[in-house]
Amino acid sequence: MFDSGVGGLTVLSEIRNRLPYENTVYFGDTARVPYGVRDLAEVRWFAYEIIRYLITLDVKLIVIACNTATAAALKTAQRSFDVPIIGVIEPGARAAAIEANNRRVGVLATEATVRSRAYAQAVSYIDAGIRVMEQACPAFVPLIEQGITEGPELEAAARGYLTPLMRERVGAVILGCTHYPLISATINRILGPEVRLVSSAGQTALEVGRILSRRGLLRRPENKDDEGKSAYVCSADPGEFAALGSRFLDEEIRAVSPMAVIEALKARSEGNGASGREGRSRLDVPLIY
Repeated sequence: MFDSGVGGLTVLSEIRNRLPYENTVYFGDTARVPYGVRDLAEVRWFAYEIIRYLITLDVKLIVIACNTATAAALKTAQRSFDVPIIGVIEPGARAAAIEANNRRVGVLATEATVRSRAYAQAVSYIDAGIRVMEQACPAFVPLIEQGITEGPELEAAARGYLTPLMRERVGAVILGCTHYPLISATINRILGPEVRLVSSAGQTALEVGRILSRRGLLRRPENKDDEGKSAYVCSADPGEFAALGSRFLDEEIRAVSPMAVIEALKARSEGNGASGREGRSRLDVPLIY
């Protein structure tokens, strides 16, 4: 799975909780975070680079654990690559449609995700009568990537973003970026208990389990203690990624050296087109699995 930074670890955590015997590889594109302020075409290209890299590791399913990348690349990637690929928008939209008793849904997301209207379209496909109000939150991801998940700076930004949704009396709010569950306590406190917060992480984990089960791809452990292992790859300083990721996962992790990844991505982007169905040579990138 991959994300622009550490936010997708919220999805990884849910997958590991629900599917403890599966091995996972997490790619954090920390050299190019945040995705949400970029053009969707550029994000799509980033997503294709990373998907090609993950395919060389013989993965059996890829989760685009980033709402912006899901909006930019999911449909075209599903048509372009052989490996099953899922995103995080549709699972969150389905959950919100159930939770919003008054049929008013708010969406907190990056600027690029809001521009794409991916959540509005996904919710409307499920229930065309639900009113969707989307709010871009450009300050959230940079704060979270700095490790700021509480305090006055975050509080001020959150109140500014949430006030328009509160005026519209939304019944549910989608955390439309996988970084945002890391600041859900602040968001929930400002919104109050009458508004349901919806994170796509848990729903995405359920979807992963369903797909692997239907395809007969669930890993069969040798015994109950044979739990899956996780590898972490990033495109910038692995020490910084590991420090922040360890804090959010509440366990010590380490990431591989970024130079091999950066060189590999560059080589693949120069050597391949967008299809990803050819030129799948294995990359010499050390993993900890």
